[in-house]
Amino acid sequence: MPVGALREATVDVGAIADNVRHLRRLTQSEVIAVVKADGYGHGAVRSAAAALEGGATRLGVSDITEALALRRGGIDAPVVAWLHAPGSDFAQAAAHGIELGISSLDQLQQAAAAASADRPVSVHLKLETGLSRNGIAPADYRVVFAEAARLERIGKLRVIALFSHLSNASADDDRAALRTFEQAVGEAATLGLAPPLRHIAATHAAIALPESRLGCVRIGIGIYGLSPFDDRSSADLGLRPAMTLRGTVAAVRRVPAGKGVSYGYAYRTDRDTTLALVPLGYADGVPRQASGNGPIVIGGRRHSVAGRIAMDQFVVDVGDTPVAVGDEAVLFGDPTLGVPSATEWADAAGTINYEIVTRIGPRVTRRQVSE
Repeated sequence: MPVGALREATVDVGAIADNVRHLRRLTQSEVIAVVKADGYGHGAVRSAAAALEGGATRLGVSDITEALALRRGGIDAPVVAWLHAPGSDFAQAAAHGIELGISSLDQLQQAAAAASADRPVSVHLKLETGLSRNGIAPADYRVVFAEAARLERIGKLRVIALFSHLSNASADDDRAALRTFEQAVGEAATLGLAPPLRHIAATHAAIALPESRLGCVRIGIGIYGLSPFDDRSSADLGLRPAMTLRGTVAAVRRVPAGKGVSYGYAYRTDRDTTLALVPLGYADGVPRQASGNGPIVIGGRRHSVAGRIAMDQFVVDVGDTPVAVGDEAVLFGDPTLGVPSATEWADAAGTINYEIVTRIGPRVTRRQVSE
């Protein structure tokens, strides 16, 4: 870590590019790289650039604001944004070449209204196929498809794709949603819609359910090198975690047996021992739910958080291991390099690895590297 730094997350953009290459080969599909939520905490612009270097052909984000931030960052590749508040500025999105995910007839008409005489608005029609979130309801498929086809004929819209999301509840549930989706694609074709793309699989299904690939997959967590499966690690999937979260030991003290540690004294030492203070806390995205359990490596030795994680810091009981102020403390990274994984922190906190990397706060400096 740089001298004087308290906390840092390094982002290996080479890993992101390699993960995209690997998943392209595995799925034999066009990859839409999902860089929403500031690239799952890795930085949207750097993640987008790395994913495109790895062969992604499109980028996916949640909303128009995220899409416009990519444009400001110099990203000119196709970007689709699919979640819109009432009154979202479709005209500004269209002016910057943002493709819009459309979940209702009203949104479709708003998109058409944002078209200019020489510039149709590109849309992806989002279909509700069982997840019960946003998307065109099955009862409305026919009317929306017919209107989209009409608007495309008169040059207001260009329908790029039909798409949906899967639940990952089970293979049977996902296959049922896929059947609903394929029936809808057939219905759209009878009404004159033949978009070049269909996409329903995210990382989980793209790997585990080959029939869902449809020639185009949306990869989110996988491009950052994390596994969406409970029973398969990143290494099992041929992926390399891109983020490593580190802190610098800020204080060291020797204490006797029976000493209370951190708020509430949820932890008391059972022997004479050394305590190391790491300046990362729940304000930085370190989950308080992992108090007393989160893994950490200092000086090549693995330890656990002792007591409660506070807003700005936590304590590690290192026993008799030599530790000094300024030593590096690694919370998570690539476990093949001997450090904990984001998934281990997720397990310690009772959550998922998606949340661990996405919640890393703004006080944590991101530094781009390429191994």
